Amino acid sequence: MLGRMRVVREQDALLVVDVQHDFLPGGALAVPGGDEVVEPIARLMPHLETVVATQDWHPPGHVSFASSHPRAKPFEFIVLPQGHQELWPDHCVRGSRGAALHPALPDEAITLRLRKGTRPGVDSYSAFRENPDASGRRLSTGLAAWLQARGVRRVFLCGLARDFCVKWSALDAAAAGLEAVLLDDLTRAVDPRSHPAVDAELARAGVAISRSAALT
Repeated sequence: MLGRMRVVREQDALLVVDVQHDFLPGGALAVPGGDEVVEPIARLMPHLETVVATQDWHPPGHVSFASSHPRAKPFEFIVLPQGHQELWPDHCVRGSRGAALHPALPDEAITLRLRKGTRPGVDSYSAFRENPDASGRRLSTGLAAWLQARGVRRVFLCGLARDFCVKWSALDAAAAGLEAVLLDDLTRAVDPRSHPAVDAELARAGVAISRSAALT
């Protein structure tokens, strides 16, 4: 864990990943304890000048939905031209209540809403790049260039889920040359047992882990 860190409003950004109804208790793909991070994230958001809130924004019949594949079940893996795909219950269908951000997040503090997973045949965990397509490419969302154009050098990451979209966003932030810091108390995992493996992967990529209380 890092020690105390001074927030530099002009050079730091907060990336709030997928704090959407479908990932919260009662949602289609609920993350255990996901509701516990909502209020602390909402309190932190106004303290940074640049706040990006991401949303899974899937079309009906998205490739990641088990319902899109005959006889498949949620949480199974299938092999597609682009590789292995984990299947999920239908979730965050664009325009649905499940895809909406939790209303406790202050809209006036959000600088940019970034919607991902919008192409029917490609999943997208990261805020920075889509998952590989059939050609093996991971197309950019443009977020890294947008942040760098604003003078952002460091990104604090929070939200859902720690072992999927938060992890991949942190890895890609670091790969784009940004200093990436995961705020551990403001994330929850689909599988809490994943923490050691995820932490090791983040450490190899140069992603730091801290807590929101360390920000000053």
